[in-house]
Amino acid sequence: MHKVIWGLVAIYVVIGVILWTGAASAAPDLVAFRDARFAPGTIVVHNSERRLYLVQRGGTALRYPVAVGRRGKVWRGRTYIKGMHVRPAWSPPAEVKRDLPHLPAVIPGGARNNPMGVAAMTLAGGEYAIHGTNRPGLIGRAVSYGCIRMNNADIADLFRRVGVRTPVVAIN
Repeated sequence: MHKVIWGLVAIYVVIGVILWTGAASAAPDLVAFRDARFAPGTIVVHNSERRLYLVQRGGTALRYPVAVGRRGKVWRGRTYIKGMHVRPAWSPPAEVKRDLPHLPAVIPGGARNNPMGVAAMTLAGGEYAIHGTNRPGLIGRAVSYGCIRMNNADIADLFRRVGVRTPVVAIN
């Protein structure tokens, strides 16, 4: 019961942060999606399209624009959502720190320079996440170190539709 209550509190906090920051709200597109490899409830990241799909029943999916990994950093594979976090702090991984040594060891959640945005869903088996962004102008581009970035309004929408253990697949 406590998990349900805290889950609802987290959703309202994310929505409140988006409204407070003035982030644009855009509903995802409902599109035809007839790929039998993916069951309803699966998140499918299509790297070359720079789109994320949440597969629905009836041959449809909710489609969101995303930023994906830059050349040589594109994540592909199968995993699941391991954790869901509202306004997460961010610690740059070693590779990012090597390329950008001026970054602090930790950027607090909610800070304007925090690249995680209003929410993040960490993926099992690595340092990757599906998360919001502090740079919405980069959505639709290949710019990250492998994480999937979404507009803050979109991550808030997806956050309320999925949960821990939701399958995630990233394809070319």
